Amino acid sequence: MIRVRSLRKVYPGGTVALDGVDLDLAAGEFVALIGPSGAGKSTLLRCLNGLVAPTAGDVSVDGVSVGGASADELRRVRVGIGFVFQQFNLMRRLSVLENVLVGRLSRVPTFRSLLALFPAADVVRAHAVLERVGLEGLAGRRVDTLSGGQQQRVAIARALVQDPRVLLADEPMASLDPALAHTVLALLRRISQEDGLTVVTSLHVLELARLYGRRVVGIRAGRVVYDGSSDGLTDTVAERIFASRAA
Repeated sequence: MIRVRSLRKVYPGGTVALDGVDLDLAAGEFVALIGPSGAGKSTLLRCLNGLVAPTAGDVSVDGVSVGGASADELRRVRVGIGFVFQQFNLMRRLSVLENVLVGRLSRVPTFRSLLALFPAADVVRAHAVLERVGLEGLAGRRVDTLSGGQQQRVAIARALVQDPRVLLADEPMASLDPALAHTVLALLRRISQEDGLTVVTSLHVLELARLYGRRVVGIRAGRVVYDGSSDGLTDTVAERIFASRAA
């Protein structure tokens, strides 16, 4: 489904975020992407859906090269890839339901999207997704009145209402306490299993990767240094992943 070859990203100023990443992600996989802060996890996720343009290499989704895609092709690719941001990226003055419906904007005609006029079927779909993430009773609440864990579930619902084939989550537990982190990861894993949805979530907590990741990809200094099962994520392997750049 997603094919990454020789992916390299160098930011202005010379910072090398990715340095020759090769990766294949199959339909229905639940992948934990781990590594220290600054390892390149967020950049890799953003390259997968075209939010960041690589310096070299290629990402293809269902055979379509993201880097070489036309504007229309890239739009079609992005419609099929939901993204959950670290800081939620919600419209705080809008209601929970209105925020979730934002995920349908790419699937409605331009005039409807400009006026936020959603078909009744989209509203029904949004309510169904909210029920699935445990928030149906809060559909009319303003987002800025919710807890951090509830806001993260709104962000997940917004991504799911797109009907994506792939869900990318960038450190979705970063703003949550440990108990809520487990709740969110368990939710993502269940959705992946029930829908056959490919989920790639970046993490910096080793134990969460061991508990929830069927496949774990470890990145250090922009390179993949481990790609295997959580069972193979030994202390020796973890040390290699989380070692300092100077090591």
